[in-house]
Amino acid sequence: MDLNQLTIKEAQQKLASKELSSLDLVQDCIERIKKTDKKVHAFLNTNFDQAQKQAKEVDKKIKKGEHLKTLEGIPCGIKDMILTEGIITTASSKMLQNYKPLFDATVIKKLKENGAIILGKHNCDAWGHGSSTENSDYGPSHNPWDLERVPGGSSGGSAASVAADQVIYSLGTDTGGSIRHPASLCGVVGLKPTYGRVSRYGAIAMGSSLDQIGPICKTVEDSAIVMNAISGQDKLDSTTVPKTVPDYTKNLQQGIKGLKIGVPKQAFVKGLDPQVKNLIQVAINDLEKQGAKIEEVELKTLPYGLACYYIIMPSEVSSNLGRYDGIRYGYQDKDAQDLFEIYTKSRAKGFGAEAKRRIMIGTYVLSAGYYDAYYKKAMRVRTLIKQEFDSAFNKVDLLLMPTSPRPSFKIGENINDPLTMYLEDIYTVTINLAGIPAISVPCGYVNNLPIGMQLIGKQFDEETILRAAYAYEQANGWNKIKPSLK
Repeated sequence: MDLNQLTIKEAQQKLASKELSSLDLVQDCIERIKKTDKKVHAFLNTNFDQAQKQAKEVDKKIKKGEHLKTLEGIPCGIKDMILTEGIITTASSKMLQNYKPLFDATVIKKLKENGAIILGKHNCDAWGHGSSTENSDYGPSHNPWDLERVPGGSSGGSAASVAADQVIYSLGTDTGGSIRHPASLCGVVGLKPTYGRVSRYGAIAMGSSLDQIGPICKTVEDSAIVMNAISGQDKLDSTTVPKTVPDYTKNLQQGIKGLKIGVPKQAFVKGLDPQVKNLIQVAINDLEKQGAKIEEVELKTLPYGLACYYIIMPSEVSSNLGRYDGIRYGYQDKDAQDLFEIYTKSRAKGFGAEAKRRIMIGTYVLSAGYYDAYYKKAMRVRTLIKQEFDSAFNKVDLLLMPTSPRPSFKIGENINDPLTMYLEDIYTVTINLAGIPAISVPCGYVNNLPIGMQLIGKQFDEETILRAAYAYEQANGWNKIKPSLK
């Protein structure tokens, strides 16, 4: 096995037993990036020199027989929406071209405290706006399973990099499915934690009431390991909750016998690819064979989630991107003749088409005369969605749905059809509106393209979805299949 194909757990064991050095592991990943990233375009900026220095320090500790921290010596990548001190962070937008943060996001501090080695920053849809990574101002990433297809979005670079074995794991952000959707299309594991479980401090805000940072990994166990490192209350983020963080790896192997899994009938409607539907049904049958109890449940608000999300999210985008005006933050146009032109020209040139579209939608629905008709009504629907999920969880332990309605599509296929692109998020956005955790795990292939299944849990019950996902993964092993990327 090439070292870059190791999981976090395997790398931990081999480092501890001195079977390999951290420098060898880091070098293997760097060589893989150099060999494949012209095709995949998963990285925007790299941190190779610093990573190699860190690896050498880890190897000194190994030689002395010192105990290694959880993620020590193991290379990862970080979505370009998360601030990293001294490493250029642009949100994949020209508005922030060459911006070097002066501090680390809280999750980055936590990774560093656990010894993580960061190889660089991953490409994404600019500002997180998209479901394909085609909206990056620096060009799209490519799916390692088929380089002519999208890796999903907005954390497409992160998922593609993990799938291509360029890094051992990555961190992404998820506002309406942006961890789970690309994880599904790239055949890896993506976890969106409960809102408030992981600090958002230092994440470039898209929709502040929806955003969450989470891991994209090769296995469910790796996701649990990263969650142990990044979870917990943060005094710099008032939305984090003072709840004890369990050891997410502790109960992974308990099995799912007797676990009640709800399947919303509203999830299997027109628009879902028939082959995807068949794979999800096979997965349901597999879980039932392992002892889970499958029940059909009603989620009547599910069809309204997308419309609700695409009112609330652009409203928050409009607010969050207001600071990038050419004076306080971001790109400033040099040809501007006065203050008004600094605002208008800087924003016109600094923002891409999708950012402008969302700013305009958000500003419109928040404007006088439309706030009550759109935004206020959407917030009421959001409350109903949350209540319906709570009601469902009174009957079942977790819910199961597809992650994406179809396999990966070709780059450019839907670029001029925003509504079709928005429909990619139909199974994921309601999870963010409700603030609950969900994980996407590979469940099969359609025409050699990966398909993901989504397991959804109660608030702060990441343990149960991880346990169910682990049981499914161990029984099927879809995650062991690799793309034939040379």
